[in-house]
Amino acid sequence: MTVIVLFGGSSDERQVSVATGQNVARTLDRPMCWFWAPNGAVHDVRVGDLLEHQRPFEVDFKPTRPARWPTFGAALDALEIDDPVFLLALHGGEGEDGTVQRLLEERHLPFTGSGSKASAAAFDKGRAKEMVKGRVKVAASRIIAPGEHEALREAITDLLGRHERIVLKPLAAGSSRGLFFLDRGARVDEVVDSIVQLDLPYILEQFIRGRELTVGVADLDDGPVPLPVVEIEVEPGHAFDYEGKYLGKGTREICPAKIEDDIARAAQQTALAAHKALGCEGYSRTDIMAADDGPYFLETNTLPGLTTSSLVPQELKAAGLDFRTFLERQIDLARKRVSAAAG
Repeated sequence: MTVIVLFGGSSDERQVSVATGQNVARTLDRPMCWFWAPNGAVHDVRVGDLLEHQRPFEVDFKPTRPARWPTFGAALDALEIDDPVFLLALHGGEGEDGTVQRLLEERHLPFTGSGSKASAAAFDKGRAKEMVKGRVKVAASRIIAPGEHEALREAITDLLGRHERIVLKPLAAGSSRGLFFLDRGARVDEVVDSIVQLDLPYILEQFIRGRELTVGVADLDDGPVPLPVVEIEVEPGHAFDYEGKYLGKGTREICPAKIEDDIARAAQQTALAAHKALGCEGYSRTDIMAADDGPYFLETNTLPGLTTSSLVPQELKAAGLDFRTFLERQIDLARKRVSAAAG
């Protein structure tokens, strides 16, 4: 068996992907490493070159070797390795929206994480909310297509007329880039202009006041199991955005969360329900807001970060689960899924 760590991609989360790739490659025994460059080409990378890259969250990775294949599909078609398993260290974009998963499924190649259908469903925040509705609480929301300046303004006015605060975020993206908050009575022109310039579909949601929690779910020997709860504490004037998550600016992550047992159990059940409703496999992480009337589902990430500072590794450690053992379990699940499909 040969493990191929696939990292990079063209999304704005590719720097997080590099950090995940580093942590995974450091943990496993002599994996192959493929860097998927923003231009679509694939590079065969020395493990040492990957591990020596400094400040991955801030500086783009530059491979020293030239690209071996012009596209990921070409790389797969040229694959001459017996018993390969792809460990997906990708985040965002085509790495997480089902595109990569579909290419691998078409070639009957094993890979870690959820399949193409679950990946696509969870990546679309609006679709994900529809799929989990009825099993968990969800906030009121509106979806706006790219470039719809007036529709965006009207949706903001409507939601702020019914709720004191709203949150605006890209419909299909992660790491909290392009995140905005608006309070009733605030000037909206600057936010509207910024969103229109991004030219992305957006979801506008009622802001739920409460404790910000996140819960990983891992498929273990007896099926999916919720991991310990993490609470995110955000300092006034800050948000749990990219800088808060990965550069430690204005946020603090408490694992396990210092919350009442009933709140923790409810949050874990919400994460587990979302994992199952979306059809996730391997592992996932669900963001939750614990309000006075219970936990609200925010979103589920099917390929959450596995960097040294990421939330799922923190939860695994709190649960007493070894990170290497977790990765080996994911690899084993990937191989069994392909075997079951072939049988």
